[in-house]
Amino acid sequence: MRNVIVIAHNLRSTHNVGSLLRTAEGIGARQVYLTGYTPHPATDGDQRLPHIQRKLTNAIHKTALGAESSIPWTYSEELTSVIEHLQDSGYTIAALEQTASSLSLPNYTPPQKIALLLGREVEGIEPEVLKLCDICLEIPMAGKKESFNVVQAAAMALYHCIFA
Repeated sequence: MRNVIVIAHNLRSTHNVGSLLRTAEGIGARQVYLTGYTPHPATDGDQRLPHIQRKLTNAIHKTALGAESSIPWTYSEELTSVIEHLQDSGYTIAALEQTASSLSLPNYTPPQKIALLLGREVEGIEPEVLKLCDICLEIPMAGKKESFNVVQAAAMALYHCIFA
């Protein structure tokens, strides 16, 4: 089984964060990094006001159903250092994004160590962030919609990267 890590950058929805933690834990990802303005559960030394910590932690728990306690996760406001650390540790950084140079996920054979980068729910991953990545992957769409929900896309990509 491959060593797969998830990076969730600038997600807005606590429900998506909770669902992502639950999905990543269930599929067998090793760790989740929550970066940028992505909401996160309370941490030791958390600088947010206590009522904000409680509100976000409770909202994430609603969909995580305890996965926030069973999968290792880290919060970092700064994404670049997370990407550099993972690349220095031998991970390929794969953005899950539709671009002109994206590879189709079903045709991609993942390396042994891969970090899937997920971006904003509506706008996707920022162009300057895509430049930090080693590769872009996309999930082919068969219907009329142009994209999947970030967590459903993550589930498909995680499953492929771990079990393909």
